[in-house]
Amino acid sequence: MITSSHDKSASIRALRSAAPYIRLYKGKTFIVKAGGAVFGDQRATRALIEQIAILHYLGVKVVMVHGGGPQLTQVTEAMGVPTRMVQGRRVTDEKSIDATSMVLNGLINTRLLAICRDLEIEAVGVSGVDAGLIKAHKRGPVKVEGETVDYGFVGDIDLVDESVLKKLLDTGLMPVVSPLSADEKGTLLNINADTVAAAIGAALGAEKLILCTGAPGILEDVADAGSVVSYTDLKGLDALRKSGAIKDGMLPKAKAIEEAIRGGVRRVHVISYDTPDSILTEVFTNEGMGTLIVNDINALTQAEQQGGK
Repeated sequence: MITSSHDKSASIRALRSAAPYIRLYKGKTFIVKAGGAVFGDQRATRALIEQIAILHYLGVKVVMVHGGGPQLTQVTEAMGVPTRMVQGRRVTDEKSIDATSMVLNGLINTRLLAICRDLEIEAVGVSGVDAGLIKAHKRGPVKVEGETVDYGFVGDIDLVDESVLKKLLDTGLMPVVSPLSADEKGTLLNINADTVAAAIGAALGAEKLILCTGAPGILEDVADAGSVVSYTDLKGLDALRKSGAIKDGMLPKAKAIEEAIRGGVRRVHVISYDTPDSILTEVFTNEGMGTLIVNDINALTQAEQQGGK
């Protein structure tokens, strides 16, 4: 391939523009969460991990958290177990909890680690069960829109033992976390991956929580992909929920975003995994992309509001 001097100049300019962000984020902790939808496409999965690899190479301490909803649905339906979602959260019965373990801890986690090996990332797969990383209890029946819903083997987080992840990060390893956990008696529990990512981010005092989704960000109008909210805060997030702009699968995401920021995560980004180099664009350019959520937008400078950093 022949590279023109123009291409070289553009590359140098890009490096110069990224340099301040590289200095700023070196040694900081990022949590990157990806949903199972991206893992149905091998090329998209690799492209995502390649971006994470660059963060890792540049000295950012990355913890990757993954879901696996579509893959789990496929497996459970093949077993004759119907899928039920309530406000974006999966009901997990006794038959499907074993499938959850196979899909999350086995199929997806191992495939991600294999890509990491090829990209020379020293990654370690862990779940909430490992070394007591996530301590949880079984969620009791709850009222949802007048109906009592028993989520089954679904867990609510009591505590994240951040020392488990810190030991890995401090030795240069990248944790790849499955959201499966267990209660104190060893009963396996399925936990929403966004919730796990938020709790880990808060426990580690992460600089950023990056949620990679199929949407280009949070939308003011779910029917209009061009209505991306560039930046907002917790008050704005609540207004979007009340207006109906946030619903279904975005509801647990919004709750996770709130919990992350209230827990000390400085910034949460909702970006699309379908857009090429979306993570790198968000982290290393002035313009950014997707939606930035902070505690209070009044604390953002004018430049930050224009750039979405």
